[in-house]
Amino acid sequence: MEQGAARERATGRQSPPPFGDAAGAGRVAAGRAEGAVADAGRADAAVAGDARVPEPARVPEPARVPEPARVPEPGPEPARVPEQGRRAECARGEHTHGEPTAPVQASVPARVVRHSVRGQILDALRAALVDGELVPGEVYSAPALGERFGVSATPVREAMQRLAVEGAVEVVPNRGFRVVERTPRELAELAEVRALIEVPVMLRLARTVPAARWAALRPLAEATSAAAARGDRAHYAEADRAFHRAVLSLAGNEQLLAVADDLHRRSQWPLLSAPALRHGVLVADAAEHSALLDALIAQDLTVVQTLVREHFTGSEG
Repeated sequence: MEQGAARERATGRQSPPPFGDAAGAGRVAAGRAEGAVADAGRADAAVAGDARVPEPARVPEPARVPEPARVPEPGPEPARVPEQGRRAECARGEHTHGEPTAPVQASVPARVVRHSVRGQILDALRAALVDGELVPGEVYSAPALGERFGVSATPVREAMQRLAVEGAVEVVPNRGFRVVERTPRELAELAEVRALIEVPVMLRLARTVPAARWAALRPLAEATSAAAARGDRAHYAEADRAFHRAVLSLAGNEQLLAVADDLHRRSQWPLLSAPALRHGVLVADAAEHSALLDALIAQDLTVVQTLVREHFTGSEG
């Protein structure tokens, strides 16, 4: 016992009381009970700490009024495609959405109109040449002729250049255009070339073309007779070329038509005959047209050959 007490004093630890000590046992029991109560208190405190205190109810915020939708600011306009570009896209099979296609008439360039005026001036100048209003050997300026026709000098100059290609006029630098003066030799050469081309063609057509096709050309022959009776040289020239084109067209050769028509036109102007003789020449030529149709319908090759050669060599028509 004394040794145990000495050990307790040396280590500072108190040994539990002996089983026989009731008071000590009571104190131990009481200590344990207090510890249990303390532990229970700490457990309750821990549980109480984990339980969250409910937050106070939140007051709902006032409803926000929605802002009006913003209209987007207009941006830069898309680049407009030119009318010519849209037509090119349509031609390629592309689409230009939202843009109507401009009518074709609105996109016609002004140059086409100028060409139309040039064509009218060209017809008027040809009629003046055939009718003798433009005198062979005289020089005419484009501005002067433009004032005469009520147009600018540009379409007159373009028409005169076309007549120069056809051999009716020649260009005089810094002055204008001189009307070409045909000599009897030149007219005879033109008639000979026309006969070399048209006589064989008409003889071949006389053998193959049915009579009904020749009879259909009768109104054209009558038109030349009517113009000749009036003494209208300009209209006769047009009717005469129309008749010969209709006859030669039955051959189906476009190149032949172009060459023959050019030779025919060159032989028609300018005229060197006297006005009194001019009317008689027109009437004789018109009569030969009707006689030629009669021979073609009858397939009289001898008469056809004779009439065509006399038609070319006997007159300017």
